[in-house]
Amino acid sequence: MVRKFDSADGLLHDLLDRFEAGAAQPVGYPDHAAFPSVTAGDAFARSIAAAENAGCIHRVYGSGRRRAELKFVRLVDAGSLYQYLGRTPAREAATGAGEAMLQGLDLHPKLHEAALSAIDAWSRNKTWAYMGADNAASMRDAIILAQAILDGSHHGLDYRTFSRRTVANSKALEKLEGAVLRLIGAVIDIPPSNNARAALAALGLERFGPPLLLSGAFLLDQQLVSSSLSYLGIPPTEMMRISFAMSPAYVLTIENFASFNRHVMEVDQHRIGLTLYVGGYPSLATQKALSELASILPETTPFFHWSDIDPDGTWIFRTIERALGRTLHPHLMSRQLAEEFGEAPVGIFRMRQNETSRSLISDLVDYFAEPGAKVMEQEQIDPQIPEWFRSD
Repeated sequence: MVRKFDSADGLLHDLLDRFEAGAAQPVGYPDHAAFPSVTAGDAFARSIAAAENAGCIHRVYGSGRRRAELKFVRLVDAGSLYQYLGRTPAREAATGAGEAMLQGLDLHPKLHEAALSAIDAWSRNKTWAYMGADNAASMRDAIILAQAILDGSHHGLDYRTFSRRTVANSKALEKLEGAVLRLIGAVIDIPPSNNARAALAALGLERFGPPLLLSGAFLLDQQLVSSSLSYLGIPPTEMMRISFAMSPAYVLTIENFASFNRHVMEVDQHRIGLTLYVGGYPSLATQKALSELASILPETTPFFHWSDIDPDGTWIFRTIERALGRTLHPHLMSRQLAEEFGEAPVGIFRMRQNETSRSLISDLVDYFAEPGAKVMEQEQIDPQIPEWFRSD
């Protein structure tokens, strides 16, 4: 749809906006019907004529009965129009803002590249993570926060304490979390979810994480936990207090609370395995607890994970897999189930094929990189004992 203007300044600035976005000779259209009066129309015409006299633009008129009516305006000399409007070119403004933004910062090379991509967007009069060149000071804070997270300075801190200690503004991270995550994502694998706070918690920015729920036959402080308990909750940092008189037949981590409850109450009432509720994105404390668990169980004990069949689920799987440092098997997570029970996703996936070639979840990751991939919440399917141990 053609944009029309009843303001000469608005039209002329729009020509430069589109020139900076890549149009060689953009045109602008007057909105004759929107002029509130003949006087306003005359003022518009005089301003456009003055810009043409300055060598900035060329006026094109209609034909026939409309030959006296201005049809559109074409940009002919951007440099002259910048000078005429007293406007700084976006590339020049972006360069200056970028230099000030990055001055004195020691950044990871890939983080530095991401910051340069913001400057490049600004040079084309575009925003980056909803921030323009006039937000360069805030962008600098986002970069500093991102580098601090990459350095591990956030571990054990809450949002506001970390933000205050890092950029002297306790609320900066709350306002900039989208940009911070995008910057971090240029360096490391981050959750694909739009929930920035949960994603940052998974990266360790959480002082008080949720409890880790365990169900099975295990010991707490060398004392057998009663089998009458469906499960027991512990702080993830207390995993070293858990031990086993006999290794579980399997270990299963579950993303969804309802699915966790159904599994322990409906299919593993005899507690032959160890089932853990990891609470969506596993916090850094939970990841460390899982690493501790893997270290005390023999290699013959198989580990499984059950999540939603979607990109978030594969990210959670890979996070747990890295924490364990051993083979992790997908449980009720496959492209076949997605095709049979899934539905079209609401958003757009950002998955790359073959990025997890050594993982048992790689087929599902590759599936989500394909057009037409479906997603499925894990509650849509009934719980099952991992098939290695099913007697039916």
